[in-house]
Amino acid sequence: MDKKVPFSTYAVIGTMLFGMFFGAGNLIFPIQMGQLAGTNFWPALIGFLVTAIGLPFLGILAIGLSGSNGLKDLASRVHPVFGVLFALALYLTIGPFFAIPRTATVPFVVGFEPFIAPDQIKLWLAVFSFVFFAIVFYFSLNPAKVMDYIGKYLTPAFLVFLFVLIAISIFSPMGSFHAPTSSYVNEAFMTGFKEGYNTMDALASLAFGIIVIHAIKRTGITDKKEIAKATWKSGIFAMALMMLIYGLITFMGASSIEAIGQFDNGGQIFAAVAEHYFGAYGAILLAIIIVLACLKTSIGLITSCSEFFHEVFPKISYKSFVVALCLVSFIIANFGLTNIITFAVPVLMFLYPLAIVLILLALASPLFKNKQTVYAAAILLTFFISIIDGYNALVANVASFEVNFLTAISTFYADVLPFYSIGLGWIVPALIGVVIGLVIPKKVVKA
Repeated sequence: MDKKVPFSTYAVIGTMLFGMFFGAGNLIFPIQMGQLAGTNFWPALIGFLVTAIGLPFLGILAIGLSGSNGLKDLASRVHPVFGVLFALALYLTIGPFFAIPRTATVPFVVGFEPFIAPDQIKLWLAVFSFVFFAIVFYFSLNPAKVMDYIGKYLTPAFLVFLFVLIAISIFSPMGSFHAPTSSYVNEAFMTGFKEGYNTMDALASLAFGIIVIHAIKRTGITDKKEIAKATWKSGIFAMALMMLIYGLITFMGASSIEAIGQFDNGGQIFAAVAEHYFGAYGAILLAIIIVLACLKTSIGLITSCSEFFHEVFPKISYKSFVVALCLVSFIIANFGLTNIITFAVPVLMFLYPLAIVLILLALASPLFKNKQTVYAAAILLTFFISIIDGYNALVANVASFEVNFLTAISTFYADVLPFYSIGLGWIVPALIGVVIGLVIPKKVVKA
């Protein structure tokens, strides 16, 4: 029988979990949401927390409770081919296509762009991102104690500076909340809900969940029920801390417009707020901390993605994947933070419904005895909706990508599917898929 687990164990694992999820990129979305939501602060924040906090927590639980050996293993419950393809798509999204390039663009936008002439920004972004990924490349090939050093000292320094900035913004606010703009006027909750997709933490939870399980097992916890208990207790600790930070950052954004105006992305807002309170020297200090924080995040992502791709394609060396991922990330980073966010949204609108349904099915699997047809039918019907969700998000950002046939399908969905207009049209098809999967005889599925 496992001995009673002290709270300190949950706190240590929860802190590790917080460090895995919360990077500098998590700062830029709630602060911009705060500016746009204004007086609709609360419904927007609650919607954001559902997807930025709730879903990652469920994702960690799904890996822990299902007994899966990671994302590919869990997704293979739908079908082995889906397991590989979905895992590849997810790792590319939280890796070289979006999340890793963002680790270079966020510190540049926050720490350096305010001091560079507009016509020189592209040049210096290229220089900065080249040096950034050269450092990432070196440490990804040569893991050393520097990572532990950065983790021990940088994360606390980053949080101290952040809480000082937040505390000042609360006790000496920049101004009052403005009226909401854009879709936050009438759909604040659902807009915040979809904004939470941008953190990519629910996707990351499926990729990193197994790391948490291994960390729990290393503490001596071996019983499946005790592992599940440790998972949710550690998760609550980490998510409570993230919830507090998200709420305060959103408040900071909502109260900032009178003092600094509005900007195209959250990185620029955060830089302006830091300069407003601390001047140029404060902004430079923030830049140094965020650069180091993003280096740590980027090295971790490059390492984990390279290990995954090497596992899937063992004939290609780990080093080759490190080279390729750093090169692709460098190229994409030079499209700029705003463009990265613009093209990430359609991909996230496509992947998130699939990830949500997979997480919920994994958690509910004891109810249907892990029947493969339930997974397959629910995911298949969800796919037909999510692919159009991704298309709609792409067209909303880049109208030239509009295709009449796909637009007609979207119009049809809008007419017949409940909740489609608010981005949740996949719910009813997923439920229908569950029912279909339950009634299909088990013998139909080949082993």
